Amino acid sequence: MTTTGSAAPTPARRRGRPGHDQAAILRTAVELFNRKGYDATSMGDLAKELGLTKAAIYHHVTSKEQLLGEALDDALDELTAVVDEAMRDRAGTTAYARLREVTRRSVEVLVAHQPSVTLLLRVRGNSAVELAALERRRWLDDRLAELVAAAVAEGSLRGDVPPALVSRLLFGMVNSLVEWYRADGMFDPVTIADVISLIAFDGLARHEA
Repeated sequence: MTTTGSAAPTPARRRGRPGHDQAAILRTAVELFNRKGYDATSMGDLAKELGLTKAAIYHHVTSKEQLLGEALDDALDELTAVVDEAMRDRAGTTAYARLREVTRRSVEVLVAHQPSVTLLLRVRGNSAVELAALERRRWLDDRLAELVAAAVAEGSLRGDVPPALVSRLLFGMVNSLVEWYRADGMFDPVTIADVISLIAFDGLARHEA
């Protein structure tokens, strides 16, 4: 079965002026947004954390909202690419295999971009930037649900669970890592991806009577 979906929403790119401190500014901004909350963090707070003047920060970025947008893009861009690739009906692959692959790779993306993903999961749509990020999250949910439905149609998954619910639960399991995963913890990303796949797909697999 060929699975298709609408194109991923294209994020509006927000680029700061060139400068060797731009990455450090974004990284520190994300840490502050997660610690204090985006609305409660001012550019003055960011300047103090970095040991810079606000004028120095404005040499690299135009606003706090630009920093938020770049952080949310960091969380979403790679995951969008992973889901987009999984939606391609490649010869010799099943929807079920692609669904398992996208679940595993989602763990890798979250681990690699954990601060930005943490911030993404906290946005509530209070600005145009946040609304755009939420739209992209909905796109991901919808595409994953299409892949679940394709796996059901090919007979790989049980068909008595709504695909949209399965999509939310799969992403929910992966997203829960932001609450407890630590790079120096006792579980490495490969083990976590293996266990999530085992728990999710052994329970979803279709069993013959």
